[in-house]
Amino acid sequence: MLIETEATPNPATLKFMPGQAVMTAGTRDFADPEEAEASPLAEALFALGDVQGVFFGRDFVSVTAGEGSDWRALKPDVLGVLLDHFASGAPLFRGGDATGIDVAADEDFPADPADADIVDQIKDLIDTRVRPAVANDGGDIVYKGFQRGTVYLAMHGACSGCPSSTATLKQGIEQLLKHYVPEVTEVRAV
Repeated sequence: MLIETEATPNPATLKFMPGQAVMTAGTRDFADPEEAEASPLAEALFALGDVQGVFFGRDFVSVTAGEGSDWRALKPDVLGVLLDHFASGAPLFRGGDATGIDVAADEDFPADPADADIVDQIKDLIDTRVRPAVANDGGDIVYKGFQRGTVYLAMHGACSGCPSSTATLKQGIEQLLKHYVPEVTEVRAV
């Protein structure tokens, strides 16, 4: 089995592509070892000691190294864990799937019901234009709400903590949303 590796815009994060589906639907972000207990793979990656974050995308796993870690030393260990997991056919989550795993609600900032059409436009643009682009970079951006002209988004995987995430958010996503949805005045990360 060959696992391809790509750099991401976040120098602390590498994207690993096993050549098969990782998640059949959605994405999953693990920010610490306690969250990783839901997944034997994420738990094994955190057990390496130098891992600060793990993110499962449709066909990739992004791994974020801790501050001061050296990817030259860590990468072979991460590849070993990934190879063992995917070659064995082990389940991604305890219990075999994502059922029963606590995932935060989609909207932390609920919109006014009168803004339902605006929210639908925003969600459609994020799902069709933004998420595929950031998935290519090993991350994800999730809609969290819309209030009084402000769109709230959560960044996961390689996007979380990336030095260029603010520029992506303000110069890329904010400009796109403002262009297509005039009611949008600002985009903020949460």
